[in-house]
Amino acid sequence: MKNKGLMQFPHPFFSERPSWKWFILLNVLIGATMSALDVSIVNVAMPTLKSDFHTSMAVIEWVAMSYMITLTVLLPFFGRLADVLGRSKLYNMGFIIFTVGSWLCGMANSAAFIITARVLQAVGAGLLQANSVALITQAFPGNERGKAIGIQGAVQAIAMAVGPFVGGVLISAVGWRMVFYINIPIGIMGTIAALFILPSQENSKVKQKIDYVGTLFFATGLAFVVLLFNEVVKLGWESPLILTYGALSVVLLTLFVITELRVEAPLLDINMFRNPTFLLGNLTGMMSYYVLFAVLFLMPFYCERVLDYSPALTGSLLTPIPLAMAVIAPFAGWVSDKYRAGTRLMTAGGMLICSAACFFLLFVGHHASVWILVGELILLGIGMGMFTPPNNSAIMGAAPREKLGLAGGILNMMRSLGLIFGVDISGLVFTSLEHKYLSTHGYKHITHVFQDGRIPLSMKDHAFMRGFIIVIGVLLVINLTASLLSAFKQTGELDAEALAAAKEAELAA
Repeated sequence: MKNKGLMQFPHPFFSERPSWKWFILLNVLIGATMSALDVSIVNVAMPTLKSDFHTSMAVIEWVAMSYMITLTVLLPFFGRLADVLGRSKLYNMGFIIFTVGSWLCGMANSAAFIITARVLQAVGAGLLQANSVALITQAFPGNERGKAIGIQGAVQAIAMAVGPFVGGVLISAVGWRMVFYINIPIGIMGTIAALFILPSQENSKVKQKIDYVGTLFFATGLAFVVLLFNEVVKLGWESPLILTYGALSVVLLTLFVITELRVEAPLLDINMFRNPTFLLGNLTGMMSYYVLFAVLFLMPFYCERVLDYSPALTGSLLTPIPLAMAVIAPFAGWVSDKYRAGTRLMTAGGMLICSAACFFLLFVGHHASVWILVGELILLGIGMGMFTPPNNSAIMGAAPREKLGLAGGILNMMRSLGLIFGVDISGLVFTSLEHKYLSTHGYKHITHVFQDGRIPLSMKDHAFMRGFIIVIGVLLVINLTASLLSAFKQTGELDAEALAAAKEAELAA
């Protein structure tokens, strides 16, 4: 037994020290940096990939879409799997799979090859994301958890901010393959560090079942929902393919609900969603990312088409959002840890600040000042930085300790859905309003507005602003709703304790 202790990683002499939790956070930050950097850095390479593989944009879009769909639909399953098999083990496996997937992406010689490799890469990213917040929650006490999650959020925001710049430099200096190869040394370093740092977690002593059938229904049903909203902008609601996606998603998700009500160990525990903090935290988290990515999607079009800014200036204008998030996130997490009402104050206040940012964006007009735009976008970043760490901390605090992996998977899934819906639904609403405005002014059946030479430039600008203002108005309403819902949340731990007590009372009865 003594020799076994000497060979154990990490050795109890180190892992049982109070300061060891910061090494666990450092290892989680390596995974957070790698996955966040990859999301933003790959988008820069898309035009180059289209040219090198001699394929259409419709095909090359799947380099991004296959990654996002795979990542989103598998997150709850990976979280549940980690609760059963061990979070540290699956987190380290995520490093290995993501690194191998990155190597295969860099070796790709066709569009089909790189799309397949991106699916593998997304599996690795899913294992990392589903377990990252769970590992932090497991390592840090409740009075330090918000600060740790805030630091993780700051690192992710910085990685997202520098991703496009790093990607552009690598593509120009070396080539697009380096965009993927850069993950390999980071992944190797993270794998080795995880072996020596992450807690050695034994499998659950109680044999637990995994709901594979429910997982299959949920993952495929959710995939068709994502496909529907992604493709409806191009194909329209009347398309047979869109109608098929809709029908399949309804059937599969209905089968998922029926399965969950009948199986002994469901994928999604309904009791977790009876907790107001867990339910409202996930809902408002999705709403916040919906707003953030809708703004990030629309602003480049506004800057380049209406204000006639260069792509370089446009990219620079968007950088303050993640940078402001990075500055504010650790502070917001610290406040939510230190003060009893900190979580409610930070989350509700953060969404109110996002509301103010969207309110000011309603008045940007056709000739906006660069500095005013920067100020409004910084305000949005401050609001998101205030909201996200306390909200994530409250969600994880409201989850049972034995289901932290599942809770982390659901949390990250809701974030991904917010990203996808924020871009796709806002894009659909914007395009419909833009085309409707042109149609009422005699320009019907327009496909590409700004490439159509028949439409006067002033008419294009007015059509754009019509859709832009209404979408921003909708985002304002979403922010205000999220702020109101956040005001009803508790800190998390009391809800979890109350739920556990109620469950014990129910069993006793």
